[in-house]
Amino acid sequence: MRIDLHAHSTASDGTDTPAELMRNAAAAGLDVVALTDHDTVGGYAEAIAALPAGLTLVTGAELSCRLDGVGMHMLAYLFDPDEPELARERELVRDDRTPRAQSMVGKLQALGVDVTWEQVARIAGDGSVGRPHIATAMAELGVVPTVSDAFTADWLADGGRAYAEKHELDPFDAIRLVKAAGGVTVFAHPAAVKRGECVPESAIAALAAAGLDGIEVDHMDHDTATRARLRGLAGDLGLLTTGSSDYHGSRKTCRLGEYTTDPEIYGEITRRAAGAFPVPGAGGDARA
Repeated sequence: MRIDLHAHSTASDGTDTPAELMRNAAAAGLDVVALTDHDTVGGYAEAIAALPAGLTLVTGAELSCRLDGVGMHMLAYLFDPDEPELARERELVRDDRTPRAQSMVGKLQALGVDVTWEQVARIAGDGSVGRPHIATAMAELGVVPTVSDAFTADWLADGGRAYAEKHELDPFDAIRLVKAAGGVTVFAHPAAVKRGECVPESAIAALAAAGLDGIEVDHMDHDTATRARLRGLAGDLGLLTTGSSDYHGSRKTCRLGEYTTDPEIYGEITRRAAGAFPVPGAGGDARA
């Protein structure tokens, strides 16, 4: 089985619609794909309706968190999307995204960048607006060569010249809320130093003690040595280890299925989940 547990659609900051993402996942030879848009479950219905035979969908979300001033992302899988407390927190994060993005546009304009809110809103479309949409606008204007190049201290990285804060969950609260909604939690790209400061390993140990299920190890932002170190840390802490593409369509260079999760780990995730079940396409298999 080929299993990719981290992918984004136009419901947040990907460039594939949820339906296109399902078709592209099947074309990439995946057996299982997780839809993990930022702080939203808005792509679920379209993805399920378009799910092709032989592909299983894991519903999820990537939750925006912050610990001691350091941003981090928590992947949440197979939770009940209607659980009210978690739904309320997702809504708070989403509601803060637009004023935050508008603030960053204003900071860029003050730095001499001719980006406009209308341009960013066009790029975001119906999705949950975020930094990648602003970075795309900057790339369109030729301010940076690629979207990734906007995520530096000069521009949009945490603490960067054009950075603005938004409402984010405490990761310990995120774990509690996802667990209460029957879901499973995995710390996304925990050592992606290219993106800025990362939480220390001591914090990962504390999160594990609080119920964190796993960490994303095999990811494009982790080099070989980092993956080996994270795998050892996971072993010491009793955490599951996942691998995934963090696919965003044409907005990033990663390909669907570029990194994958071991079927046994996927099976354990589905066994731990109680809020929702994987959705098989016609002729698919819901569980590993």
